Amino acid sequence: MDLKFIQIGAGPANILGEAVWIIIGLITIFAGIKNLLDKENPSRIGTAVFWCSFGVVCAFGTWLPAKVSGALVIVMCMPPIFKRVKVGKTNAPTKEYTKSQYAKIGMKIFIPALTVAVCSLLFALFTNISSMVGVTVGVIISMLILRAYSPDNKPKVFLEGSERFLSMMGPLCMLPQLLGALGGIFTAAGVGEVIAGIVENVVPKGNVNLGIIVFAIGMVLFTMIMGNAFAAITVITVGIGGPFVLAYGADPVVIGMLALTCGYCGTLCTPMAANFNIVPVAILNMKDRWGVIKNQVVVAGIMLVVQICYMIIFK
Repeated sequence: MDLKFIQIGAGPANILGEAVWIIIGLITIFAGIKNLLDKENPSRIGTAVFWCSFGVVCAFGTWLPAKVSGALVIVMCMPPIFKRVKVGKTNAPTKEYTKSQYAKIGMKIFIPALTVAVCSLLFALFTNISSMVGVTVGVIISMLILRAYSPDNKPKVFLEGSERFLSMMGPLCMLPQLLGALGGIFTAAGVGEVIAGIVENVVPKGNVNLGIIVFAIGMVLFTMIMGNAFAAITVITVGIGGPFVLAYGADPVVIGMLALTCGYCGTLCTPMAANFNIVPVAILNMKDRWGVIKNQVVVAGIMLVVQICYMIIFK
């Protein structure tokens, strides 16, 4: 039974998705211009080049020639390589202001955050529109709720707050897009077939249990390299899962579902999954840069063993 009751044509749905990327790009360009004009930023030009290049690719990449987008990506990567992306002046609220606002709002402060999650879920379940559009709609509704909470929450506050969090994350925010593209490149380049040739010398044909173990561990290792389980599963399924597990009658639903969660175990253990493991360090100003990963490694190991056992039992 199809749960989606709001069907929108591919054209309008794509337009909404492009509109979201334009909004993201414009905010990113704003971050570049703000830092360029910020005399307190020790590397104004490098920071502006990075954020503006990133913003142009996000906002207008659909219409730019591929070579132009590629050139902008190269330009974008130069400032981070030479460590010329810095944080300038921030407009963070004071602790006193934060405490006074919490005294007025209380636990209702969580309603805007839940609104974003609920909108994303509703769009994913009941429409054929990207959940990213749902997140954007949720953010807009949350902004209206926050505005109702306090007249201090003007559009300028949201815009400067977006720039502040972008600056806190820095160049790490471009990793998800680059790693996702890398997964497509690996698949097109035939990396899966190369992996299959290597594994063929280790896993005897027909030994499904050993194939499952290698498949699961391969998902973990490749996700640690890629930083993204979705990018890894295509390559590893072509190279290991298909020829050494699924080809011998294993249930593709069980194997596919759990292979992906095995990849998530790798996500818990890698700095390449920057939005999960490095960005929180920056936002929370943690002293130990590897603190998040250190606290997740043991959990990841336990989860991996359990999932391998589950796949072997229910294959």
